Amino acid sequence: MRKTTLIDKIDFLLFGWFINFFYPEYYRPKYGYTRYYILFFHYLIPQKLFRLNPKVKWPVHFTSKVIDHLNITKGILCDPGDNLSNYIQATNGIHFGSNIELGPGVKIISSNHNINNFRNQIESNPIKIGNNVWVGANTVILPSVKIGDNVVIGAGSIVIKDIPSNSIAVGNPCKVVKIKDEYLEDFSTIIFNKKIPEIYSEFLK
Repeated sequence: MRKTTLIDKIDFLLFGWFINFFYPEYYRPKYGYTRYYILFFHYLIPQKLFRLNPKVKWPVHFTSKVIDHLNITKGILCDPGDNLSNYIQATNGIHFGSNIELGPGVKIISSNHNINNFRNQIESNPIKIGNNVWVGANTVILPSVKIGDNVVIGAGSIVIKDIPSNSIAVGNPCKVVKIKDEYLEDFSTIIFNKKIPEIYSEFLK
């Protein structure tokens, strides 16, 4: 485990309370993740001052876009849109689990346009993404897809069908290529930036 330094503590003292106040749905390790001054200048200022994704309650990078954020539910260790050039369109809903990382350029699109009337969007089931999921750079996830727990999606994939738990999947269209070993990170050792809601206690065991 990385040792906490004086710089870490000063960083949290000066900027951490801003982040915790303005991002009520931001739950990450208190130390050793993204520095708080970076979150302040690269995320908070563009979001709140320059009105880039201003109502989203977690950090979104200024190069990314989150649409219909009220239709997104998410767990902890998960901030959709926090990487470079993410596009998250949640018109039909997106349910994210916990411990999800999206690579740069990832696009998650919950609703398509009607091909006979581009002004209308097609209603469909929400996209669902489980716990402990890594989505590689420049992947596209399309409407109604369900991705299970403990999954890795390879970079550049186009996900048009469900991906089962405990799998590694790649390609266009995205297909399972390997069974994935159990996810081994011990979440119980993490000291978070704020108190974690009780609903996540089972996940942290």
